[in-house]
Amino acid sequence: MRTLPVIGLPLACTDYAGAVDWILRKAAGCSTAFAVEAANTHVAALARSDEAFGETMRRFDLIVPDGMPLVWSLNAALPPADRLKDRVYGPTLMLETLRATDARPEFRHFLFGGKESTLINLKSVFAERFPGVSIAGAYSPPFGEWPEDEFDRICEKIRESGANLIWVGLGCPKQEHWIARHKDRLPPGVYFGIGAAFAFHAGEVSQAPALLQKIGMEWAYRIAAEPRRLFKRYFTYNSLFLWYSLRDRMRGGE
Repeated sequence: MRTLPVIGLPLACTDYAGAVDWILRKAAGCSTAFAVEAANTHVAALARSDEAFGETMRRFDLIVPDGMPLVWSLNAALPPADRLKDRVYGPTLMLETLRATDARPEFRHFLFGGKESTLINLKSVFAERFPGVSIAGAYSPPFGEWPEDEFDRICEKIRESGANLIWVGLGCPKQEHWIARHKDRLPPGVYFGIGAAFAFHAGEVSQAPALLQKIGMEWAYRIAAEPRRLFKRYFTYNSLFLWYSLRDRMRGGE
């Protein structure tokens, strides 16, 4: 799959169909762990500005363009015939992967992260929407500091479930650091850093209207919904993304 750097982050030039195809090919009979990230401007700017997070993202095998600014940056470097028509939005990628594995028992899903009530809601929603999908297991880890044996406990639950598609919803950047740090020790499967998708699909947080998503204004909707939690993050990393993009362009894409 072709990749191009956007402010240094290697993004796959793909759509939902291409991403799901890659995911299912890796998950089928895999003997190692693969890492997938749906990256928005926050992820891209954090990977550029924070050395530790940049090293974490270098351990990911597939990074898809979740945010429209990333799609616009990719399209500026692609010939017209190859330009992307849409982003690969993490929550929708999750639904598309579930849809593609409906009535396919060789694919088994595991939900890791979030509150117990969120996981219960998720399993109920997915059972109704995708009755043939196998949700093989779910686990809500302890709040705060984890016990020393927590990693072994998590791995055992994943291994016992037989899951090969593992959705990790611990929040960014914790989920990405966790996947990257333990990648060589995790049970075989495809691991997703899935962010707010759990809360969205469980009906706990509303998503931005499609029009705002299309024009790259989802961040404004989310700030309006959760200003105290999100204003600083979006202001900081959207500004950094713009600054790095302009600086790279002035330097000829270095």
